[in-house]
Amino acid sequence: MFSLVNKHAVITGAGSGIGKSIAEIFAKQGATVHIIELNEAGASETVKAIEQAGSHAFSYGCDVSDQDQVRKTFEKIGALDILVNSAGIAHIGKADTTSVEEFTRIFDVNVKGTYNCLHEAIPLLKHRGGGVILNIASIAALVGIPDRFAYSMSKGAVFAMTLSVAKDYMQDHIRCNSISPARVHTPFVDGFIAKNYPGKEDEIFEKLSKSQPIGRMGSTEEVAALALYLCSDEASFITGNDYPIDGGFIKLNN
Repeated sequence: MFSLVNKHAVITGAGSGIGKSIAEIFAKQGATVHIIELNEAGASETVKAIEQAGSHAFSYGCDVSDQDQVRKTFEKIGALDILVNSAGIAHIGKADTTSVEEFTRIFDVNVKGTYNCLHEAIPLLKHRGGGVILNIASIAALVGIPDRFAYSMSKGAVFAMTLSVAKDYMQDHIRCNSISPARVHTPFVDGFIAKNYPGKEDEIFEKLSKSQPIGRMGSTEEVAALALYLCSDEASFITGNDYPIDGGFIKLNN
């Protein structure tokens, strides 16, 4: 089950975190993985790990917010069956404390970056006779999160784009879904805690972990397992849906 043999999967932001775990499990299941990543060193490490495990992967240095770079990168890749839009950046701030520069940067990477990849990938998927798109959204698209104004805006847009693409390209045999994680333990989380709470790392980590009703953060591998299912043929009847993976955050956090 969940075989991706003979599939070409493009995964953005796979130099670390959720994207990296998705790339690794897709490769393990037989896909040839193409990593689009601004952090070329991180992408190279992911490719190295995949190749050491006996699978095939390629990396492309690319800023997803730059449409010309994205277009040239997809031209190099040439053909794909799966697109996972995982590249994204976070931001902390409210509407009146977020500068226009910060707002624009979040929009450019999280929203425009997703659009740029959709714009280039969809014609290639149509040429292949169909395929799968998976967008990484967030619970911030579905519920109010304190101090996440711009980030919530961007992930709400990702969720809306998911529905639009699923509707527009159903007759082209292109499925599109999204995943909305709650807090997942990634290098970003560790860096955020170290930067903002020096000397209190353990205390803050525990506090953030317990903000999920299940009592811990999710793992990148758990998100990747859900991504694998949604991009596999076993999920061929699923499109136009968002899947929270949140430790009970949305429904049980009261």
